[in-house]
Amino acid sequence: MTNGDKLTRYEFERRYNAVSKPKKSELIEGIVYIIPATLRFISHGQPHGRILTWLGNYEVMTSGTALGVEPTVRLDLDNESQPDAVLIIIPEAGGQTRISEDDYIEGLP
Repeated sequence: MTNGDKLTRYEFERRYNAVSKPKKSELIEGIVYIIPATLRFISHGQPHGRILTWLGNYEVMTSGTALGVEPTVRLDLDNESQPDAVLIIIPEAGGQTRISEDDYIEGLP
């Protein structure tokens, strides 16, 4: 799988899972985007840590929510992303996302 490949979500997942050490990649409007692995501290790592702390505190204080770090999110048949973090309203609390049988988020977080 290379940057710019045009794939269905099913083919994207098949290829991604076939690689022993896949690179972080996302499928946006049917096009593969491979995400660079290097991350800087001040511009990414530190703000990321602060956002996770904030979201974690929010999850603890707000029933019906769930926090996930870097989960795959199946948005639709042409879009599958892996955001740094998601905060969802769980289905039992009226949320519209669901967890698939194979443990992926489906729908908008």
